[in-house]
Order: sequence, then structure tokens, then C-alpha cells
Amino acid sequence: MLVALALAVWVTSGLWIDPNGRAITVNSSDQALFEWLLAFGGHALTHGENPLFTYLINVPDGVNLAVNTSITVYAVLFAPLTYLIGPPATFLVILTLNLAATAVAWYWLLSRHLLRSPLAAAIGGLFIGFSPGMVSHANAHLNWTAGWLVPLLVWRLFALRRPGRWLRDGAILGVLVAVAFSIAAEGLFFTALALGLFVAVWALHPANRAEARAVLPSFLRGLAVTAVVAGVLLSYPLWLHFAGPQRFHGTGFDAVIHSEDIAAYAAYPRRSLAGEAGFGTSLAPNPTEENSFFGLPLLVLAVGCFVLLWRGGDAHRRATLWALGIVAVVFTALSFGPVAKIDGHRTDLPMPFDLLGHLPVVNAALPARFALVVTPVIGLLLAYAVDQLRRRPLSRAAAVAWTVGFAVALVPLFPTPLLTSEREPIPRFITSGAWRDHVSPGGVLTPAPLALDVYPDGQRWQAYALANRQGEFAIPSGFFLGPGGPDDRGRIGPVPRPFGALLDQAARTGLPPIVTEGTREEVRADLEHWRIETVVLADEVHGAKWPVDEEAIRRTLVLLFGEPERVEDVWVWHVRR
Repeated sequence: MLVALALAVWVTSGLWIDPNGRAITVNSSDQALFEWLLAFGGHALTHGENPLFTYLINVPDGVNLAVNTSITVYAVLFAPLTYLIGPPATFLVILTLNLAATAVAWYWLLSRHLLRSPLAAAIGGLFIGFSPGMVSHANAHLNWTAGWLVPLLVWRLFALRRPGRWLRDGAILGVLVAVAFSIAAEGLFFTALALGLFVAVWALHPANRAEARAVLPSFLRGLAVTAVVAGVLLSYPLWLHFAGPQRFHGTGFDAVIHSEDIAAYAAYPRRSLAGEAGFGTSLAPNPTEENSFFGLPLLVLAVGCFVLLWRGGDAHRRATLWALGIVAVVFTALSFGPVAKIDGHRTDLPMPFDLLGHLPVVNAALPARFALVVTPVIGLLLAYAVDQLRRRPLSRAAAVAWTVGFAVALVPLFPTPLLTSEREPIPRFITSGAWRDHVSPGGVLTPAPLALDVYPDGQRWQAYALANRQGEFAIPSGFFLGPGGPDDRGRIGPVPRPFGALLDQAARTGLPPIVTEGTREEVRADLEHWRIETVVLADEVHGAKWPVDEEAIRRTLVLLFGEPERVEDVWVWHVRR
């Protein structure tokens, strides 16, 4: 536990320097989103509002948080901490605990239920908890780093085999499924697919058929109870997800872009010793999606562990290895997406996901993330191999060879701290509460540029106001997934409108647009649509992907609305209808 916590603090150390003033360099937009979710969740809890739908962003349509990564359980459980130390620091605490808890939970499952050797369990747990995929998603993904849920789901699923306790065990698993859905729905979906495939292959193996038939009645009764309990607890979130307002089908991300490169499995991740030494690659669509990146030595070691265990195992052990191997092969193939990519080059070779990617729910998954399922399989192989090697006498040469093999495979993957950088501070206009003199209670205030994934300031400001109990103001636009994408799929943020496009152009290019009377008419229509009362421009605007030209934005707003009022450290334009 101490080693896992130390590694988790090491990986996130750049943020611990100043939790409120620093952000994850490669994904500050997602960090701002999760900070907002924590602040909004606590606010909804204390004010009796709906935690799964809000009109505080994306005015006037609102946002369906059930189809977004709402992390509702975290927002509720950590609400006191959010009010005490603020959303950015609470975000950091959860991220750090996620990494440590994932390693500890896998260690607990391995050491208490599967293995004899604590060392073997520690190696397996630490590898899974700090694997390249986990460290990559530590770039602000509170949902995917909650990997501690997976070993708990595995534990409770196989507890359903016990006769006479199916009602109790099924109810416990149902509650755990509801919790997992409310923290990481996509991860729960992947876990369910992997466990379903594993159980089917394991039960159909000749060595296990008799045992499978014996426990099947209790297992199915327990699953039925699980479905009922989880269905009751998740009835409203599931209705919102599939039939509620502002829902969408599919995803706003391109499945070809967000698929795993075949060469990525043998490559090294950027945030590792090998990556720091110059062996990292850019085969992932972005630094948060290095879902495999095991390195060639680890792949060779995993195969060697499989062969060792197969040769030394009985029929039951071989049935387990067979099931693990099938899971690894199937999810590896699915991670390649609709068509194969090799070393950055797209081919015309169709992949299995091309057949399954149009199915409901599957079409909302990013195929590259299927590779995350391979990580626990490799971790289990490593742990089982160490357990077997420690229980059997080895020659000195064999012991040295295995030790060197593990070192060569794992040392290059040792994680390095996440890249962080200073983040533009929240203006005194917000922190002092001065904004309340410039917008009616619950009225609409917008930062310039409008809040989006690339301009997350609006949701950061709102999160601060909510967490510090200053009151509510709504904002147009925002960073969320909603309807309006091509082919009725989802998209990031709302469908663009002229006012937002003008400010975005100025922010990116540094050139104010040509403003005509027609332009002003379009802007007035947008102000009416969003019910905007006040436009605010800070001296320093955070751009998540590129630097922002604040002076060009100010000149654009002057062309549209005239000279602003200076309040605290911002420029304010009053544009009430």
C-alpha cells in the first residue's frame, strides 16, 4: 500500500506542487471538466438539484450528464472535501487515490484469492495499477483511472458460484455495478464483455464443464438478482442515457483515429523511463490514449510466462490460461478499430470492430480502449509466473535468466511524472464575488471566448462559484458531449453559432473579424438565443490547445458592443436584452 501510494504521488507530483495553480499540460480541458463535475455534483447534492441534468451550461438546452462522464458517486462522496479545499485539489486527491487503489485492489485480489506469494501479487498489482494505459489516462481521466473497480467486480462475480448465498451475493454485485456505472460506465461495459467472454470460454473447456454445470443454477440466480438490483438503482440514469433529453447515439470521436496502432503494442509510452530516454512514440491519437504500449520485451516475457504456466499446469490451470488467452486476442483485435493501422499508416484491411462498431452501446466506445483489457491479462500472467517460479526450485542460471527477463521488460516501463504547467488564475472578478453585481441571480454570463473544450475558463469560473457557495450563474456552450454531430451522432459542445465563431477566430488568429451590420444582427440573435446578460474578458485566458490572443478578442468585442467597463481584473460588456 505504501509503495502504491508513493508511486501515485510520484506520477502526480507536478500537480501537488500547486494544486490550484497547475494543470496537466496535455489535457487541461478534461481536468477542468472533471473539476466542474465535482463542483456541480456537490452543489446539486446540497441544493436538491438533479445531479444528472443541468441547465447551468449549454443554455438554453442544458446537458444530459448521464451520457457524459458524470462521476456522480465521486462528486457526492467527496462533496465535503470539494467545499473545504476546492475542486482542483479534490480532483488531485481522487486522481492520486485512483492510481494507488487500483494497484492495491489487484494486489488484494491476487494475494487473497488466487496466489500464494505476496511478492507475485505485488508485481501483478503494481504492474496493472501503473501500466502504460493507466499512467496515460492519469492525464485527467478520473473515470478510467478508477481501475480499482475491476478486481472488485471480478471478486463479486465469481462469488456467485457459492450455493445458498446467491441472493446476498447478487445484491452486493448489483450495488457494485451501480457504483461502477456512476463512475466509469465505459469501463464497466468493457469489464462486463471481458468477464462474459472469460466465463463462457472457461466453462466450455472440458476440464471445467462438470464444475460449471454444478454451479450454474446458483450463478444464474445470482446474476438475476444483480440485474434487478442494478436495474432499480440505475433506472433513472439508464432512462436518461437512452431516452432522456439531449441524448445522442454513438460518439463524437472518429473510430479510425481513436483505434490502436498494431505497432503500438510493441512501442514504449512517453511517460516512462524508456520514453524519457527517447524511445517514446506518437502512435497514439493523443497522449491520454496510450492504451497498450507494452514494449517488445514485455510481450516476449508475457508469452514466456504463458508457456511456463501451460507446461507446468494441470487441466484446470490450462483452461484458465486458455480463457485468458482468448480474452487477450479478442480485445487486441477489437482495439485495432474498423481498419488496421501499422506504424502510423492506415491500411484497407478490415478489422472485427468494423462489424461490431455499429451496434448500440458499442458504437459509443473508442476502440483503442479495448487494449486496456489486455493489461490485466498480462498482469495475471506475470503474477502467476512469479508465484510458480517461487514455489519450484530453479537452477541458478534459470533464476538469473527470469530475473533479467522481468527487469528488461518492466524497468523501461517505470512511470515518470505527468507533464504539468501553470494555469491562468481565476480572475478576482469571480473569486471576490463581484460577478454578482453584473448578472441577475441564475442569469447568463459568458466568458470570451465562449466555454468549450479548448477554452475551459467558463466552467472553471462556474465551478469556483458553486464550490464557494457564491450562487449560480449560467453559461452558454461548454465542454460536454451532446447531440448535433454528423449522422445524428454526438459531438463535443453545441453546434457552433456566429458569435462563438467570431471570438474563436480572433482568439486563434489574433485578427479581429470584419464586422458588418449583418454580423451584428447575427450576434444579436445569438444573444437572444442564449439570454446572455454579460460578456466578460479576463486579462489572461486559458487555451487548452493553443495560446489565446486576448487583445484581438477585446477589439472584436469593442467592434460589436462598444467600449467595456473595467471591473476588478476583467473587461465587462453589459448586453442585456
